[in-house]
Amino acid sequence: MLDGSSDCAATGRLDELLEGFSARELARLLNDWEFVARSDQWPPPFAANGLPWRQWLILGGRGAGKTRAGAEWVKGLALGRTQFCAGAVRRIALIGETAADVRDVMVEGVSGLLAIHDRRDRPRWESSRRRLMWESGAVAQAFSAEDPESLRGPQFQAAWCDELAKWRYARETWDMLQFGLRLGDWPRQLVTTTPRPTPLLKELIAHPATALTRALTRDNAANLAPSFLESVVAQYAGTRLGRQELDGEMVDERKDALWTRDMIEAARVTHAPTLARIVVAVDPPATSGKRADKCGIVAAGSDAAGTIFVLEDATLEAARPAQWARASIALYHKLSADTLVAEVNQGGEMVRAVLNEADPSAPVTMVRATRGKYLRAAPVAQLYEQGRVKHVGALPALEDEMCDFGADGLSSGRSPDRLDALVWAASSLALAPKTPEPRMRRM
Repeated sequence: MLDGSSDCAATGRLDELLEGFSARELARLLNDWEFVARSDQWPPPFAANGLPWRQWLILGGRGAGKTRAGAEWVKGLALGRTQFCAGAVRRIALIGETAADVRDVMVEGVSGLLAIHDRRDRPRWESSRRRLMWESGAVAQAFSAEDPESLRGPQFQAAWCDELAKWRYARETWDMLQFGLRLGDWPRQLVTTTPRPTPLLKELIAHPATALTRALTRDNAANLAPSFLESVVAQYAGTRLGRQELDGEMVDERKDALWTRDMIEAARVTHAPTLARIVVAVDPPATSGKRADKCGIVAAGSDAAGTIFVLEDATLEAARPAQWARASIALYHKLSADTLVAEVNQGGEMVRAVLNEADPSAPVTMVRATRGKYLRAAPVAQLYEQGRVKHVGALPALEDEMCDFGADGLSSGRSPDRLDALVWAASSLALAPKTPEPRMRRM
């Protein structure tokens, strides 16, 4: 270890060296990934835990540089750089939460694949065919985790999976990818994600062929707005949400939470049957502005036997009334729902008015809370324990709130807006007085 005087001497020599570079040379140096990458962003040694690694897992906070690390890894493979691969890699899969996420983040984003290439070696993005083409002959094909079956057939030497913990059909997509990783001597995959305690992510962390690195948001402070770090860290540091979203920690459910991860996993299904009723529940925010609560919007339906299927979480961040009203109406029409269930404690007739303005023909059922959130949520949690509620696919943000909701609310102190909407939806389907069943429809 160097003492303080040695550190100063080394810094002085580096300053002297950099003074000899032109502005153009400095720009090239600062764009050189080998020079600027942190150790957690650089590929680990070929062997992990004594075995060649098959998956490299980067768990990181928001803005920690995960996307840049993923894009640089793919670039290194496509260009056949020896620091990244032993031989040329010609077939690569890019998989994101949705098709839009692959395009907007992994390919066209500020740290995406197009941005990190020089003009001379930049690949060609063929959006209609969802693929990147390099002059080297390498091809990276884009896939959405919303469509696992699209991975049936293609084969690859490598894959980059972004935000796996948020994938709606994580298990199905991951399994299909494994069957396609069958080219080359040792197919590999990189997973970049902010962690959530999902069964698949837990399995990957424990797998002997996984190389694991962690990245903290504050490690990437040089590339983040100071105001972001000051405001976000001040608000969330030390909270469960902050540990997950800033420190990249795997934070499991609270011991006093109404729901557990096992309870939710037991309720997981891939699709809903024919449904007798569908409702869209809306929990309007009580505040406005940039620091406003979310507007909880959750859709659920029930079959002829009374089993509830949670279909979608369309919750909006700090939305104005006209915005959340349009989003709620859009989901109502998308699912051919029977009614909108809206809490009116905070907005009264204003809630009905903004929904009617968005669509006067949409029926609105007004509900008013007469008990605290915990007391309202407890009977719905009991429905889960009885096996009477199912989740169609993964609803990660909603499930995070469910497993962090105890007698004193969320550990962050914020309003459980997604959970509130879920409670209203489930209550209207299973706990409210029976209403005539309008029609049957298949999802």
